[in-house]
This record gives sequence, structure tokens and C-alpha cells, in this order.
Amino acid sequence: MKDQELIADILRGSRSSQEVLVRRHYKLVYSFLYRMAGDKELALDLTQEAFIKILNNLGKYKGSGEFRSWCLTIASNHAKDYFKSKAHQNNTHTYELHEYEAKTDKSVSSIFEKNEKRKEIKEALNVLPDFQREAILLKYYNDMKISEIARVTNATESTVKSRLKQGLGKLKLYLNRSEMDERNKNGS
Repeated sequence: MKDQELIADILRGSRSSQEVLVRRHYKLVYSFLYRMAGDKELALDLTQEAFIKILNNLGKYKGSGEFRSWCLTIASNHAKDYFKSKAHQNNTHTYELHEYEAKTDKSVSSIFEKNEKRKEIKEALNVLPDFQREAILLKYYNDMKISEIARVTNATESTVKSRLKQGLGKLKLYLNRSEMDERNKNGS
């Protein structure tokens, strides 16, 4: 069943279609919010709250654009609202990248190298302004097109391209700098 059909069923009161729709898009919304929040428990809470908003506002979805983009727009706005809130001001959270589990057997050294690289990327992403980090996460972790990112972030396509270019440039500089610092530290 397509999203549009599920939405029509939900608007007529179908609980089972609601469950199907949430299950279908849960991983997408959760992984995006986890990358934004960097905290599993917080991401779970934000995801649950985002889906409440999504379901409460289904009647406002006009069917233009992909439903996943619409979901991520609501999730993004909800996360931004949370981070501006007093609840967030009382907590300190760092942004983390999603930890991928190794699918194949790897040597211990390659696992450590991969974890170290993730840590460096996570630190580099933390340096970026929120709007650049958000654009990079949507593009490279959620595989979204520029036009979709523009809709989700309420920005123009040229602004999204600029955010991506500048953010990637900053990431590259940061990662190169940390690599040089490491070499200098080790005397290489």
C-alpha cells in the first residue's frame, strides 16, 4: 500500500494503517534525529513526539513532494524547537554519528581505525553550524536531493548548495588539520 493510500485510511480512522505508516518511516525519522541529537534516549523521545505531530497533521499533507521529506521537515522543526527550549538548555548533549555495526569479520586494528575515523567525523560535524550540519546529514546520511533538503529546511536550493559546499569545506579543513596534528604529535 502506498503512503497516500495509508494516509487516506488513517484520515478515515484506520489504526492499522497508522501503525504501518509509522513503522515504514520510523527508522528514517529516528536516524535523522539521532544524528541531530547524538543521544539515543533523546532521539527516541524526539522521534515519538515527531510522529505524534506527523499523525496529528496528516490532514495538512497535500501530497506534493515525497512524504518522507514532509516527515523529515516536521522532525527537523521539532528538533530545532527542542534545542531552543529550556528543557534542552538544562541538558548538555553532543552530536554523534550513528554507529554502524560491522557486517563482516574485521581485524581488530581495522575496527579501531574505523571507530577512530567515526570519532573524527563526529567531532568535525560538531564544529559546523547547525544549518550546515543539518544539510550534510540530510544529503549524505538520508540520501536526499537538493530540492528535498530545500523543502525540509525551508531554504532555497542555492542556499542548500552553499551550505553543503561550505560545510564540506570546513569538514575537510578540520579533518586535515586533525590528521596533521596527529602526525606532528607522533613525530611523523
